[in-house]
Amino acid sequence: MARSRGQRRRTLQDVAEAVGLSANTVSRALNDMPGVSAATRARIKAEAERIGYVPNVHARSLVLGSPKTIGVVVTDIANPYFNDLVSEIEDQAFTAGYNLLLLLSDEDPERERLAIETALRAGVDGVIGVPVQGRANPWTALTRAGIPLVLTTREIPELGVDFFSNDNEAGGRMTTNAVLERGARDPLLIEEDLQISTVEHRINGFRQALEEHGIPFDSRRNELIPSRRNARSAMHWRAEDGYRVVRDLLDGGRMPDAFVVGNDYLALGLYSALRERGIRIPEDVLVMGWGDYAFARFLDPPLSTLRLPSIEVARRATARLFALLDNSVAGDEPVTEFIQPELVLRASTNR
Repeated sequence: MARSRGQRRRTLQDVAEAVGLSANTVSRALNDMPGVSAATRARIKAEAERIGYVPNVHARSLVLGSPKTIGVVVTDIANPYFNDLVSEIEDQAFTAGYNLLLLLSDEDPERERLAIETALRAGVDGVIGVPVQGRANPWTALTRAGIPLVLTTREIPELGVDFFSNDNEAGGRMTTNAVLERGARDPLLIEEDLQISTVEHRINGFRQALEEHGIPFDSRRNELIPSRRNARSAMHWRAEDGYRVVRDLLDGGRMPDAFVVGNDYLALGLYSALRERGIRIPEDVLVMGWGDYAFARFLDPPLSTLRLPSIEVARRATARLFALLDNSVAGDEPVTEFIQPELVLRASTNR
């Protein structure tokens, strides 16, 4: 695929040349100043939009020593993975002399569009983003304007930009294989019901591991819980959801021999539901989490889980953005890298 983000940033002079008028006239039209006819103003604004020109507020104040800035657009800063990701990007940016403009979409396509528009208006030098993955693709506004863009965690292949992520498919295989290799033959996956590539890849990994062990995949092996990511709460994952799902499964007569859980917060509630029914971990059922959050090793028994490479993902994404900003990789094909997670085995799968 041809690289779409190889364009340079559009300038006021580009607009002036496109319409055959002076930069001064174009500037007055774009800033709605007097002295430009309505027809000319409309023509100039239409051409500016067509070529992807966005006023650079930092360029206007270079004489004041305006700092270099990286925009970071993420879906939810309360997610521990994104928290670590943003913190490492900020560290890398600070070391390189950049400020950080953090913008949140809250899994809302309209808020994502506004966040990208804000980054453009702020005149950021480049952007690292985690897409909502809605039907629209507002990220093309950045590539059209010549703003270097690197995506992370969730991919948009048709955009033709660099992408760095935890390898969720490999993680799905690793966590599922861990319980299968310890005797499980009827594992159940509990995942978030959200149409994003990360969830899709994890389910694919779960399915692949089953097939490798000669176990058929069907809907009874896959329990999707309603997503809370649009609920604007401090933490969309709730232990109560894990508790409810397992309680309802047990009430319905479903008792798998292993749970593969989409995040450690759901496992927290799962532990409580099993304990209430007198079901022992790992003697009666194996439990595998995802995320290796701080509390995982303090559960009883300590939770086996998957440690995610958020710091390494952030470092590689930021390094690539810096390379784009200094033109050291201009014209190269887009890079896609999946960084391997680490399986952390504890007592919850120690049979």
